[in-house]
Order: sequence, then structure tokens, then C-alpha cells
Amino acid sequence: MAADDASLVPTWLEPMLAKADGGRLRTGPEWAYEYKLDGYRAAMRIAPDGTTVLTSRNNIDFTAEFTDLEGVLAPALDGRAAYLDGEVVVYGEDGRIDFERMQERRGRYVRHQSGPKGREFTDVPVRFLAFDLLRLGDESLLATPYDERRRLLAELPMPDPYRVSVVRAVTFDELAADRRTPADFLAHAASAGYEGVVAKLRSSAYHPGQRPDSWLKHPLVRTQEVIVCGWRPGQNSFTGTLGGLLLGAHDPATGDLVYIGDVGTGFSQATRADLRAQLETMERRTHPFVTTPPREDTARARWVEPRLVGEIVYRQFTRGGRVRHTAWRGLRHDKDPAEVLAPRAVPHEPAGAAPPSPSPSPSASASVSPEPAGQRITVQAGHRRLTLSNLDKVLYPAAGFTKGEVINYYSRVAAVLLPHLAGRPVTFIRYPNGVDGQKWFEKNAPKGAPDWLRTVRLAGTGGTIDYPLLDDLPGLVWAANMAALELHVPQWTVEQGTRRPPDRLVFDLDPGPGTTIVDCCRVAERLHDVLVADGLTPYAKTSGSKGMQLYCGIRTDDPAAPSAYAKRLAQRLAKETPESVTAVMAKAQRTGRVFIDWSQNNPAKTTVAPYSLRGRDHPTASTPVTWDEVRACRHVNRLTFTADDVLDRLEDHGDLLAGLAEERAPLG
Repeated sequence: MAADDASLVPTWLEPMLAKADGGRLRTGPEWAYEYKLDGYRAAMRIAPDGTTVLTSRNNIDFTAEFTDLEGVLAPALDGRAAYLDGEVVVYGEDGRIDFERMQERRGRYVRHQSGPKGREFTDVPVRFLAFDLLRLGDESLLATPYDERRRLLAELPMPDPYRVSVVRAVTFDELAADRRTPADFLAHAASAGYEGVVAKLRSSAYHPGQRPDSWLKHPLVRTQEVIVCGWRPGQNSFTGTLGGLLLGAHDPATGDLVYIGDVGTGFSQATRADLRAQLETMERRTHPFVTTPPREDTARARWVEPRLVGEIVYRQFTRGGRVRHTAWRGLRHDKDPAEVLAPRAVPHEPAGAAPPSPSPSPSASASVSPEPAGQRITVQAGHRRLTLSNLDKVLYPAAGFTKGEVINYYSRVAAVLLPHLAGRPVTFIRYPNGVDGQKWFEKNAPKGAPDWLRTVRLAGTGGTIDYPLLDDLPGLVWAANMAALELHVPQWTVEQGTRRPPDRLVFDLDPGPGTTIVDCCRVAERLHDVLVADGLTPYAKTSGSKGMQLYCGIRTDDPAAPSAYAKRLAQRLAKETPESVTAVMAKAQRTGRVFIDWSQNNPAKTTVAPYSLRGRDHPTASTPVTWDEVRACRHVNRLTFTADDVLDRLEDHGDLLAGLAEERAPLG
């Protein structure tokens, strides 16, 4: 900010994000704890003259939408600039943060944008809850420890706490002084209906645009039996199949069948087809609920008789009676619809207040207790019941990421991952003792594999191999339970036991010593332009390790054509810029250069599948990225994504590789 220009607000910064804690809430005097809020992440940037700008986490200007927050803090700053990081929330009548009301308010604002500018919604007031201070006056606080930033934030006068206030942070020591623990704090968050808890390292700096280990979020995930009461046809890449389910349950007080929300993720392609076929035989003209669900929730709905019971995972049950952040787990044929009761929403105190001192009830503690070591559980995955074991076993020690978290991740990405595995023989890399232990490649379906697992027998260099085929959710969950963290597939598929010609062209960009994925991005940009000029449509993804891959959908009858084409192109770029690119695998040629590995197109080779986890220190995943992200990448962290990041991205982007199967161009 220019110190001599009082009208300039501090420059926007990409917000620091919290990383998933892998199911292990951190404890110790070095940590502080905050509730995970349920609103819109926002920056409040204030100029010395009081000009206030509210900006979303994606740099969208929120100021006109939340005009009642403008200028609230200006009188207390005495002509100083300030930059506050926080969340814009709406409260319900019971004093609980209510995301549904925020969404309703947002919808009204969007519908009326063409009306008078600065339209206010005084019947739905908003509040800015600040949890960090990044600038005060001319001083940047980014390098200042969290504790000191919080102290300065707490010292700021709050002229109107109904509109702007500070989220209270509770330290480990403060909890201990009250004879309480972080587990008690977490249990209170669970019973009060919060999304979870964020643990923050008290000595840590603020890292814009990064998701470091110093902010760790512990989301609370619950399971719930539901009654399938309707469905929506799919759109875009799911056109022609099931898009999502409309869910019901019985009110525990009255026994009435009530609408509790929907679910649109966690389905494999086969599950979507199976469910649609079943539901089409059960259709009815009207909804089965005691009261009509909101119109905006039931657009394109097709209602069915409430006979099928399923199970979902969810993170929150709202005051309005809706499950949020849902994923499908499968049908429960062992349950009767009459047994399915809706969860209860528990009122909780304002986010700025401390939790009560008394210890939580046993039921509240049980809801967040970890699974006993070695316990085996039976779950419904699609149309199969599977026995899972050792879910609390840590497979990524540096991140505390457990096998249960691995299974949860693969279950939730199944809808976008399975299309990229369908019909492709899978090679596993298994880590039964975690990423720090021994690993091994496994091509043959292992002994003890379930008899329902599809396999294909193909000739290999040492004889025949019975490759597993993962084309549904049960197969994916089974593989994850074996700690098959990495999934690798060829660029061709099989049909009726016969290998088909390649349908994908791949360029594997591997950074040599002294280079990173940033250098790979520069090479990827050049490859993009050449491929487009040749009539191909390139897609990019990270490898989840150090490099990245580019893919193009192709049509060819010659299995050797992709390798020949990729080799010519790699050699061309290496000849044009020998100082930064090599097409030779020899290690001596790779220092300071990006190796374009064209040989991944050899029918005998495989490449890590999109969305596959990797056996690194942290649970990073091979992640599809946009070309805008590739062009903008100037730091390794910008294209490093963990399992948690991928799940967040899917909500925003869907499958960025969905067009690969459709946009196929002739090659050779």
C-alpha cells in the first residue's frame, strides 16, 4: 500500500488455508483452537480514510453485497489501514450460525443485482467474524507469529460487535487451566453442530495461498441412514444417468416423513445406472413428504415410493433440517424405511464465545472418539458389503493420515476416478505399513481377492497376468483397504478380454535435478500450443509427486503410433531448447532439464491414474488442473494438492478431464 495515499486499501492476498489433520487432532501447548465456521471466507481491507473493501477467497468483490459491513471499523483505527481475515456469517433466531439463511440471502441478492445498486437485506443481517490480522497501519504482519497477530486483533476496538467482532481462540493452556482437553473442545464442537475445529500453531507465520502444516482442520464426519424419495437426472458429464438423490427420514418427534436434503457424490457409474433402473420402476407423481420441500431443492425432481434405504456420510445437520457435505455410501437392504429417523440439530452458542466448562456427555464424546486399534467393521459399498480393518492405522505418518481417511478419500472421488479406470487393467503400488514402510508393485489380483472382483488375463513378459479391473465403488474400496495407495493404468482399455488400441496420448514431464513442476509448466505450455496446432485437445494434471502429465484423447488403430508421435515432438522441443528440455532418459542428461518421457505411450507401460494418491510424505494426489493454473504457476506449492484439496476442488471444478473420452482426434 502506498503510505501517502489514504484512499488505497491494502492489496488483496490469496488466503492461507487449513490442511486436513488426517483424523488426528493435534495437542500440546504450542497449539490454539478455533471453531470451523460455516459462512463465506472473506478479507476485510480498510484504507486509512476508512474505505472498506470485502473480498472473497477467490478475489471476488463482496462489498456491494454486504454494504452493512462497510466502514464499521474505520472509527476505531484512527486513520490506520488494516487487513482482517475472517468469515461473513448469518445467524438464525436461535443464535446459531445458519448457512441456509446465508444462501437464501445470496440468492435474493443475485436475483436483484439488476435492481438498485447497494440493495440491502436488513431482514437478514450479516456479521464479519475476524480470526486473523494481516496488516495494521503500514506494518505487514505476515511474518508475525500467530499469537501476536491474535493479540493485536483482540486489542482492536469493536464499535459495533453485532456487525464485526473477533472469533475467540482457545489455547491448549487455557483449556488445561479449566481442566479440559482439546478432545473436550472437539466434543463440544460436535454436540453444538459445528463443522469441526481448526488447530493453529501459535508460533506460525501467515502464508498467503498456501496450506501448510501450521493450520490443521479436523472436520466432523457422521453417517446417516436415509430413505430414497426421489432422484434427479444427471447433467453435463452425467447426462443420461442419475445425477443425485433426494432424501427423507422420519421426524423423531412426530414420525412424519420429512425431506432432509440430497446427495450427488460418492456414486460410481455402475451405481448411478443401477439406482436409476431401480428407481424408474418405483416412480410416483407427487413427493411423499408431509410438507412440500423448497422449490429450489426439487428442480427436475422425479419422485419415487419411499421404499429404498441407503447410507450417507455428512458433516452437518442444519437447524433447517438438512444434511450438508454429503457423499453416498450405498444401499442398506438390511434396514426397513420405518426405522430411519432424522438426526437432530443441536443449538449452539455464538462463535465468539468459549465452550462451557463442564465435561461433555458420554454420547457427545462417543461421536468423535477414534476407532479402537485393529477393529474390523462391515460397510455397504454400492451393492456389496465389505469388511474393513485397521482403519486407524496411520499410513502417512507426517500428516497423521489413516487408512480410514484413505478409504474415505477414494469413496468420495469414486464418481470422477472410476471413469478413468474403467476397462483399464490396474497396477497397484501397495503400502501395507505406510509410506515409510516397504512397498511393492502388484499386477496380479492378490490371493484372497473377492470372487466378485472383475479381472482380465493378459500376456506379460513372464507369462500371463490376471489384472484387476476397478469399475465400481466396491472394487475401489477393497483396493484402498489393502493399502493400495497408488493406482496406475495403461493408455488402452480391454474389451471382452482383448486389448484395444490406445485411446489416450500421454506426455510425462519429469523435472530433473535443479528443476521443479514450475519448469514443467513452461514446457507444458509449449506442448499445448503444438498439440492444439495438430488438432488435438490437451489436458493437464499433476503427477502428485514432482512432475505432471499431459493427455489427449485419440483414435488410432496402430498401437505404436502414440509413442512415435510423442517421441518426435519431445525430440523437437529438446532440439529447440536443449538447455531446458531433454528427450533422453539417461540421468546424466537430466540435470537442470525437464525430461519429456514419451515412452509412457508404450503399451507395456502405465501412468498414475488421475485422482490417485501417491506414496509421498503427505497424501498428495494426481490432480487435474486448468490451463490457466498451468500458465500462472510460479511456485511449487501452487500445483501441490493433497487429498483434502482435491475434494475441495471437485466442488468447484468437477472432473477437469471429463472431456478426454469425448474429444478424441485421429492420430496416425
